[in-house]
Formats: sequence, C-alpha cells, structure tokens
Amino acid sequence: MKRLWTRLREWMATGVRQQVTSSGLLFTLASLVIGFAAFASANNLLFLILAAMLSTLLISGFVSRLSLANLRFELLHPEHLPARRRISGRVVIYNEKSYMPSFSITLAGTPESGFENELYFPSIAAGGSMEEPVNLMFPHRGAYKENTFTFSTRFPFGFTERRAPVHVTQDILVYPSVDPRPELEALLDGITGEIQAHFRGLSGEFYRIRPYEPLESARHVDWRATAHTGDLQVREFSREEERSIIIFLDLELPPGDIFENAVECCAWLAWRLTRAPVGRLHFFTQEFNVRVPEEGEVYTILKYLALVSPARGKVPPPPDDPDSVQIVFTADPERLRAQGWRPETSGCSFVVGPDRLSVSRADDQPAPSA
Repeated sequence: MKRLWTRLREWMATGVRQQVTSSGLLFTLASLVIGFAAFASANNLLFLILAAMLSTLLISGFVSRLSLANLRFELLHPEHLPARRRISGRVVIYNEKSYMPSFSITLAGTPESGFENELYFPSIAAGGSMEEPVNLMFPHRGAYKENTFTFSTRFPFGFTERRAPVHVTQDILVYPSVDPRPELEALLDGITGEIQAHFRGLSGEFYRIRPYEPLESARHVDWRATAHTGDLQVREFSREEERSIIIFLDLELPPGDIFENAVECCAWLAWRLTRAPVGRLHFFTQEFNVRVPEEGEVYTILKYLALVSPARGKVPPPPDDPDSVQIVFTADPERLRAQGWRPETSGCSFVVGPDRLSVSRADDQPAPSA
C-alpha cells in the first residue's frame, strides 16, 4: 500500500497538467446551456447533441494525453559555454511510440534551462525524431545539473492545453562571462603597457636607446649617443627569459557581486592573455594552481572558475616568481604582504580591490551570438 501511494504521488507530481483555453471555455459553456435546455425540455435531440459534445471533450483529453506520451528529447550544445552569451544549439525530439504519431507539440524551457524561445513541432512520426536549432543563453556561471523543460499540446481541438514537465539530467558547465566590459578593457590597457615596460631588460636583443637612470650599470652606456645628445644614454635590451604573468584570486573576497566580478575579471584576463600571448600565464588561488600552457589550457582555468566559491580561513600561498607580473584580486592587501607578496618591490604588480570590483555587472545585456 505504501509503494502504491508513493507511485501515485510521483505520478501526480510529474504527470500531465492541463489548462482550459478560451475555446474550451466557450465549448464548456455551450455544453452547459444545451444540457440545461435538454433537461428542461426533455428533447431527445438535445440529449444526443449533449452526448456528442461531452464525448468530444473526453476524446480530446485522451488523444492529447496520448500525443504527449513517450516523448523524450536531447539537447545538443557546444562543449564550451560562457555565461550571458547566445550560443547556437540543437534540440532533437524522439517519439518512442510504436504506432501513434504526436501532433502539435511545443517545447519550452524554464529560465534556468538556457532556452530563449519555444519550439513548435507540427507532427512527429511514430518511432521517428525531429531536430531543430535553438538559441541558448545561460545567465550565470555554474553547473546546470537538472534543467526543467515542458512539452505541451492543444491537439486535437484546442479546448485545453496539456503540459507534461520533463526533467532532463544533463550536466552543463557554464563558464564565467568572457565578453568585454569597459572597466575590464581599461584594466587590460594599463596592464598591457606595464607588462611591456616590465619585460624590457638589459640582455638579449637590442630594444632601444634611452636616458641613463640613477644606479644603473655604466657598462651599457652608449657613448656615441651620449656625445650626440649631451646626456648619458644607455642601450636597452629585451629579456631573454620567458615572461611570466601571475593572476591570483583571493578566495576570501566578500561573497556576492564583488566575488562574482573578481571571478569574471580573472576569466576575462586569462582568456585575453592566452588569445594574444604576452607571456607564460600562472593562475592560482588557495585551492588551485595551474600554469598555461605547461599544465593545462585556458579552459582548465575557466572550468575551475565556473564552480569556485568564496572560502574563509585559507592562507594565500606566496608568489613563486617575485620578478613576474602580478595581478592580484583581494580585499586585504596587507594579509598578502604578510605571506610574501611585495607589490612595492616586485617589478610590476596590480592589486584589484573591492572598490574596483563593486561595479554592477551587465547581466541584462546579453552579448552577441557566438
């Protein structure tokens, strides 16, 4: 008895639901009027008409329920999905009934499913399938493990709209948004200039002649240029060693928009720096550490950032390369200094705090289609 009750509750929770349409309401009112007239007048013809109308309602419900039975669908999407970007995907609906086709099927998804529009299928043959393109856009990063979709139909007479919710267990990992934003473009412009200045060294290929700076070695003085200008000039060379850029995300940032903005900034910087490589990228947090391209690719970073969350009480590791370019996202620079981070003594360092991360994100402005 308990098992029977459990199955009944599951059927009621996931079963077919219906909503009466305006046509169905008018048809029901007409049936009531004819029924009242039939009982009031005892006219056999009116009873026949009433019986035909009630039979039509019963047949309509039965056929529409059969039309929704044994339908399943598969959502095909690209492997890499950034948030707030329209992505082209495909939907395949399978009719697993052996003898009966399905007619006038509409497929819709909840806002969390990534669906932007409904899909309409006039008919799906018995044992067949239909495929349609669809636009997907996920509003936030994260793992979308269970997306709710709904099959609906008004077949055959449009008196009711029957809906059958379908739960699809499909792991969809959505990366943080990597679309450009004005504040990020300004940050990258400043970083790019500092990176180029930082990686100008005093060995390797000739870079330029520039004025002498105090405490520099005299062995690089260009005496010919000095005699020509009247001021000490030195020859500058590009560095021979491989360039290293560190992006560190402090997981003790305040949760909410500040943390989400920091995650998106890290994702966007990693994406841009690997698309137009200016050095070896090293990304890490208190829980994660990867070097690109030696230990992974940019998608390794994006997959981690898709699921990362704030963490308290974890000590930040010290930088492994003090001479690298350091881009740090933190709310407490002093705590990082205690762990060996020395922005004032490193060659090039950027500390991005809550004041620059509190800008609201453009969640309501989707990016162009991919």
